[in-house]
Amino acid sequence: MRAPRSAICFAPFVFALALPAIAQAQDDFARCLAELAPKAVQARVRADTYQRYTHELVADPTVIDSLNRQPEFVIPVWDYLSALVDQERVDDGKARLKQWSAVLERAQQTYGVDPATVVAVWGVESNYGQQFGQKPLLQSLATLSCMGRRQEYFRTEFFAALRIVQSGDIGADEFKGSWAGAFGHTQFMPSTFERVAVDFDGDGHRDLIASVPDALGSTAHYLQMSHWQAGQPWGYEVKLPSLSESRSSESRPFDSKINGRTAKRPLSYWSAQGVRLVDGSPLPGGDEPAGLVLPAGAQGPAFLTLRNFDAIYAYNASINYTLAIALLSDRLHGKPGMVASWPTDDPGTSRAERREIQQLLINRGYDIGTVDGMVGDKTRQAIQEEQRKRGLPADDGRPGQRILKALRQSP
Repeated sequence: MRAPRSAICFAPFVFALALPAIAQAQDDFARCLAELAPKAVQARVRADTYQRYTHELVADPTVIDSLNRQPEFVIPVWDYLSALVDQERVDDGKARLKQWSAVLERAQQTYGVDPATVVAVWGVESNYGQQFGQKPLLQSLATLSCMGRRQEYFRTEFFAALRIVQSGDIGADEFKGSWAGAFGHTQFMPSTFERVAVDFDGDGHRDLIASVPDALGSTAHYLQMSHWQAGQPWGYEVKLPSLSESRSSESRPFDSKINGRTAKRPLSYWSAQGVRLVDGSPLPGGDEPAGLVLPAGAQGPAFLTLRNFDAIYAYNASINYTLAIALLSDRLHGKPGMVASWPTDDPGTSRAERREIQQLLINRGYDIGTVDGMVGDKTRQAIQEEQRKRGLPADDGRPGQRILKALRQSP
């Protein structure tokens, strides 16, 4: 499409106006880096290291955009999990379990964490090393240390990243990751790397980017440090008592408001309340503390979570994320996966189904970019347009089963 005449005429003028602001921002960035030099030295970054890796740095404003961006779409838990715990990720995970069996068995012997859980973290964090992020970490963290919100937090990570390069564990040119500073197969932040990472391949360096053994061993070490209990499950999918069962019980009627990962009660308490395993069998005996997690409310799937669920939660403080790791690890153990259905008439789609949606949209003339199963703004906007055209109940841009079925059925 040809640009409007006004845009052609005034674009150079607008750009010229922006140049002083850009130059000022870079001057402010350079001044900030100079002011941070003494603090870096106090944080055990040598002066020559700091000078070497900062003297030619320029700010990357895109990381500030990412920091400030508020998500336009709230992702329902069934969408989140349908993409993270799909058959494709299960199959790939089983292949990784076989490929790295010796390393994973040694990690289990050393740290007590089962291979399936370690591989599940790997799968969710980077799709088994296929999605690292390509932002130069020193540039991103330097920018975040001088601009935007949470500068003190990012300065801690910036100095840690400089110490990692200084140590020789990871070269500056290879040190790439997410815009916020997470990197490697299992996406550690620099300060976490310093505290937890291990040289599991014995080459004298800790490297979560180039060394799969280091990444797997470090992940198992992290979970051990988060008080992982060897040989114990993360929890159980359960079935709550129906209203009639609760009313007929001799004990106090079941109160689903007592829920949450930290609102723990003994397993015997939940058993007395009429909670059962999802297949209807009794809960395991004992008084181990368990929290009732209801990610979609009392009408959706229910889980009793134990100490190992909390250990996974420490990796990334999100219930949905922790459930993804837990449910993927179950599938890698050969278990059938979640039984209960989500309380929706439009369930989520797998990555293969999302790629199908994208291809069907491209076939209809939408310019959405690459067919990759990653639902970005262009894909959502195209879905919204199709939802409106077809008079579907929502025009929220969700890549759910309803729009997939509609696209399949129409020519």
